[in-house]
Amino acid sequence: MSKIGEKEIQVVQDVQASIAGDRISVKGKEGEIHFDIPRELEVVVNSGVIKVSRKSEAKKVKALHGLYRTLIANATSGVAKPWEKKLEIVGTGYTVKLQGEDLALKLGYSHQIVFKKVEGIKFQVQGNNNITVVGADKQLVGQVAHQIKMVRKPDPYKGKGIKYAGEKLRIKPGKKAKAVGAA
Repeated sequence: MSKIGEKEIQVVQDVQASIAGDRISVKGKEGEIHFDIPRELEVVVNSGVIKVSRKSEAKKVKALHGLYRTLIANATSGVAKPWEKKLEIVGTGYTVKLQGEDLALKLGYSHQIVFKKVEGIKFQVQGNNNITVVGADKQLVGQVAHQIKMVRKPDPYKGKGIKYAGEKLRIKPGKKAKAVGAA
């Protein structure tokens, strides 16, 4: 029995959930998210409560049960209060600023990098080295934050680059530390 799949989803007052065939739509003040539900699952919306149930006991269906219950719960949370990921830019001369709705990044390359706005995502910049990625879709927020991070991954020797806020980096010792240890 899927412990997560069996939990009911409480819908906040400002959020509307509707089902049309195999498609669920969740609407709120932050946007709208919709996706298809597999045939093996059944979703019922009753007076502010969403219940996901499965039609068979196959192993794959049990996995889908918990997955889709979580996806629906994340969607209802995201359209009420948006998801966010915070990034930090570490390094001398490394900066970020908003250029319209795009991000303009200076990361030690010979040119400035412009990260274009993604539909459904908002960027916020605090100071000149903190980025917040905000959106209703949890998966999309995480994906865009990762793409920004991959523009300049943290250097394993100095720690310079883009990292998640609160992320602990393991800094490797350089050649000098190895030479001193060998002597």
